[in-house]
Amino acid sequence: MATDPLLRQGPESTDLVLRVGPAGTMWNVLTSAGSALFTPLALGVPTLLVAFWMALAGARASTVFVVVGVIAGLEYLIGWLALAFSRARDILRVEFAPAGVPASLRLVRAAGPDDWLPVKTLREVRLTHKVVEPYQGDYKPAVSTLALELVLRGARERLALPFGGDPQRLADALEALLGPAGVVVELRTERSTRSRPQPNSGWTSGGSASAGSGGG
Repeated sequence: MATDPLLRQGPESTDLVLRVGPAGTMWNVLTSAGSALFTPLALGVPTLLVAFWMALAGARASTVFVVVGVIAGLEYLIGWLALAFSRARDILRVEFAPAGVPASLRLVRAAGPDDWLPVKTLREVRLTHKVVEPYQGDYKPAVSTLALELVLRGARERLALPFGGDPQRLADALEALLGPAGVVVELRTERSTRSRPQPNSGWTSGGSASAGSGGG
């Protein structure tokens, strides 16, 4: 049944894989720890301002270092928790079970899987393929992105898909999997042309003035 690289059929379910990796609250918290190191760096300016004002007020260097260390530690802890909470809702994959003709589905998030829902809860699957093509004379190649929208009963989930294949192939595979359950699969392609960079306004005005004076 699964005929697209993003669809992986196992013995119990067919999974639409958005990101490879384990799921679970503890794993989500651990993987957020490294990225949270950037929080004290991002807030480095206000932290340095505190240290500067403490130094101007006559505080001892050891006291300044302790206060700065405590502030950086709190920034890291708050950033860690905020990042873990924001990532917890990220969807890693969508599972359809049983594998052949699914009757149920569930969303597997970074913090763990949601509850199983009847597949008829899924009203529609929308794929949006956006292609930004180069303008005439542009050396940069076209850029393609693929987005997935799951229209559930009472909710919508919008996801960015790893692009590298044929959107029509994925749409056909989802149609073959979900069509028997009455789920509509729609593929829409949007094409646009990359904007040509604007010339430097100062250079343009200077050139126009020069041309006008030469004509006189």
